Amino acid sequence: MGLKNSKKIETNVYELEISVDAETFETAVNKAYKKIKGKINVPGFRAGKAPRGIIEKLYGPQVFYEDALDIVYPTVVEEAVKEAGLEIVDAPFDVDVPEIDKNGVVINLKVTVTPEVELGNYKGLKASRVQVEVSQEEVDEQLNQMLERNARFTSVEDRAVADSDMITLDFEGFTDGEPFDGGKAENYDLTIGSGSFIPGFEEQLIGHNVDDEFDIEVKFPEEYAQPLAGKDATFKVKINAVKQKELPELNDEFAKDVSEFDTILELSDDLHAQTLKRKQEESDALVEDQLLSELSKLVKAEIPPVMIEKQMDDGVNELTYRMQSQGMTLESYLQLTGGTKDDLRESMREKSEKQVKIRLALDKIIELENIDATAEDLEEQYKKLSDMYGVEMNVVKKAIAESEAVIGIKNERAIEIIKENAVITDEKPETKKDGDEKADTENKKPAKKTAVKKKPAQKPDMAKKSDAAEKEAESE
Repeated sequence: MGLKNSKKIETNVYELEISVDAETFETAVNKAYKKIKGKINVPGFRAGKAPRGIIEKLYGPQVFYEDALDIVYPTVVEEAVKEAGLEIVDAPFDVDVPEIDKNGVVINLKVTVTPEVELGNYKGLKASRVQVEVSQEEVDEQLNQMLERNARFTSVEDRAVADSDMITLDFEGFTDGEPFDGGKAENYDLTIGSGSFIPGFEEQLIGHNVDDEFDIEVKFPEEYAQPLAGKDATFKVKINAVKQKELPELNDEFAKDVSEFDTILELSDDLHAQTLKRKQEESDALVEDQLLSELSKLVKAEIPPVMIEKQMDDGVNELTYRMQSQGMTLESYLQLTGGTKDDLRESMREKSEKQVKIRLALDKIIELENIDATAEDLEEQYKKLSDMYGVEMNVVKKAIAESEAVIGIKNERAIEIIKENAVITDEKPETKKDGDEKADTENKKPAKKTAVKKKPAQKPDMAKKSDAAEKEAESE
């Protein structure tokens, strides 16, 4: 059993002739017999009890050949590809079996291989790094967020609804005088100013009191999901309860309650350190992205289209998984954005080509720099992954094959070589001019209203869509 012939027939395509000897094929035929004998009816025998010879005499010796070929095929192809010294990038194609009998099998097939790569000078690549800073305002904002997360709401009955109150209400929405699906809820909790409902709804609740029943008139955004997009709507509303937000005091007791620290000063210092570390990591990641982008431009190769197509498929699958983790299906996302799966997939072509080039470039650097990974390196990599994900090392080893871990180690070292030899220019962070902050705020406000979100069935469909899903897609 083995490779009889290997021949390059065109760019990145090889034709292989593989032979399976009589003994190996006989073993596979016998396995096939045991596998399917129960499905073959032979007069005079109970199901699965007919001897192989009887079945072959009745139906011919070739009765087990197809199943036997399925059994032996993966192993013989893998061994032949390895013997030919090829690295294939897709499943074999144009498979032909010109000979198959008791004397063995001959298989002819074609495979697409990793392209030959020429790589320009990867030492001396340029990138810019923005120096990171953490202002006291940023720390204060995080402290304020901690206060908000630990706020409590207390019932009030002696005043009208005000901004930031949490109210409990019943409502039902109507368009053209008819109720619409998802527009009705009872005892729904809503924080005024959260921006979770369509524009104009929350503002019209302010000034009303507990037990008030009234109508709210709004217009659905043009970008809203059909059939409500752009329609005028009336909501009949009743306020059942009003609660006001009470923030805890920002003092040492608060620090003890919400953290491992004894004072606000210690908590603030830790927030400063953690924010600085996060910003530095983000800055380093941006530098790496710049260098890898420049690296991709140095690749000269005739890349098989199938490599890019597979990368695009991976991109769609990854986005699908992200959508699911956010409680949304890819189909519902496409419906909201008005696109198709083919459109989405095609939008990933340029990025996918870049990713393939980066992978090929790293492989070339690994080859040129003779990068290898020892058993100690592998163990250290598994420990790092174990610490990162907070799981036992044996769980990581089961989830990530050694070959994958080794590739990860080699790629990391190739990237380190690129970084060590790069020309990185430090830049000062941009400072905002007078009026910029106000302009930024004004520019951002409309953006919150450009998309809508379908809430779960028990919540109203009138709520606005968060930007998370849209940003995920744009990041692709």
